[in-house]
Amino acid sequence: MTVLFDGACPLCRREVGLYQRLRPLKPVSWLDVSDSAVDLSAAERARYLARFHVRHPDGRVLSGAQAFVALWLVLPGWRWLGRLGVLPGVTPVLEMFYRLFLKIRPRLQRWARAASRLTTCPRRSDP
Repeated sequence: MTVLFDGACPLCRREVGLYQRLRPLKPVSWLDVSDSAVDLSAAERARYLARFHVRHPDGRVLSGAQAFVALWLVLPGWRWLGRLGVLPGVTPVLEMFYRLFLKIRPRLQRWARAASRLTTCPRRSDP
């Protein structure tokens, strides 16, 4: 499975970083689609940056809630959520919440970038 994620998004980087620290039950590759060195057409890059995607070894590509469920099923500590996600009617509800998140994502990204700048800037010492 290949996870296609937006490495330029501070929220996405944080979440993917959490997943990357785990030892998956099946091989998982991580592809930062915001990296211009990644060979993608402009349309593919735009599509992958707009939503979370995973690509299965057989070439099937899932996005949104389906992609998260597929990833969670191979991650220890997250499998319970993946199993919940495959129950009848659950994935559409997760997709609804994901779409709501996507609407507020730009605002959350701005806040995360601002918070990151605050924590990485050296403090000025008073004379």
